[in-house]
Amino acid sequence: MKKFRISVNGNSYDVEVEELGNGASSAPVAAPVAAPAAPKAAPKKAAPKAAPKKAAKAAPAGGHGIEAPMPGTILSLKVAEGDTVSSGDVLLVLEAMKMENEIASDVDGVVKAININNGDSVDSGEVLVVIA
Repeated sequence: MKKFRISVNGNSYDVEVEELGNGASSAPVAAPVAAPAAPKAAPKKAAPKAAPKKAAKAAPAGGHGIEAPMPGTILSLKVAEGDTVSSGDVLLVLEAMKMENEIASDVDGVVKAININNGDSVDSGEVLVVIA
């Protein structure tokens, strides 16, 4: 038996290989799989820092917040602050899962705040537009 240490993708494995003599058959021999050798202690790297989470802006007192129904990306805004909207008017277009979704107002009122910009990624439940 000969012992070898083999490195594969940065992991070291200790293996034993049996040497066959001249009289041995040339048929393949199944050998048990060697357990990986104990990895060497690698210097610990600092975990990557997560991007800061956007603080969800709550609707101000007396205002009605239009929330994102699903995570996605804002493609276009159809209103501006100060615009008067009616229930059913399209406020913005949200792309989610390769589909363009029109987000409409569910109340009548005036747009008091727009908490997003074109190209922003939003999470489900995030307040996008505030109507009072």
